Amino acid sequence: MNVKELFKLDGKVALITGGSRGLGLQMAQALGEMGCRLAITARKAEELAEAKTHLEKMNIEVLTLVNDLSKTEQIPAMVDQVLQRFGSIDILVNNAGATWSAPAEDYPDEAWHKVLGLNVDALFFLSREVARRCMIPRKAGKIINIASVAGLRGSATNVSTIAYHTSKGAAVNFTRALASEWGKYNINVNAICPGFFPSRMSAGLLEKVAETVIARAPLHRIGGDDDLKGVVVFLASEASRHITGQSIAVDGGISAV
Repeated sequence: MNVKELFKLDGKVALITGGSRGLGLQMAQALGEMGCRLAITARKAEELAEAKTHLEKMNIEVLTLVNDLSKTEQIPAMVDQVLQRFGSIDILVNNAGATWSAPAEDYPDEAWHKVLGLNVDALFFLSREVARRCMIPRKAGKIINIASVAGLRGSATNVSTIAYHTSKGAAVNFTRALASEWGKYNINVNAICPGFFPSRMSAGLLEKVAETVIARAPLHRIGGDDDLKGVVVFLASEASRHITGQSIAVDGGISAV
């Protein structure tokens, strides 16, 4: 198999959660450009409609699904919709997530449950549903969990996002554990750990720390509109077939210093 064949994704079906904007849309576009048929989920119909228009202008086939993954009982029906349209799911990108900022000693119960429910519970329930219905029977599949460099270290001074950091640490070890268990089914499970990228979720925090992050990062930059495309295509393709259980930081090198 030559290198171009290793990266081919023509005709593959990719399900991307939180795929209507930001990092999710960036990764959806990358997979679509490589030939994937896409199913993207989000809570807001209007944002999904905008994403669908954007992707279809690039001749990418896309199914949009309005869904709140924190309501895990809705996951089987959502997967049904994808299977009715495409017949199977080859690639799952678990990107949807939430955060909440408050000092740990004052952290609201509802905030803890919201963040852990979406960032951890939905991660497991959707992966389980897709694997047992699509990937395990075919003995093939790629699961890509979007964790964060926040899952690799503690928070910066004056950053109070205890649930987010906890959930992303869980995502990193979830990736290792699931890779160990499902390797026998030829399912690759890996994680991407983005650093600071401009997004609605990070906007408030980025205003406070952007200059410090840029100064500390070996590449002296924060993430941009194309910086997750290569790594998600790599992990979704046969080019990464001998890699599983890994978490790749995409952060300008800041986690290495």
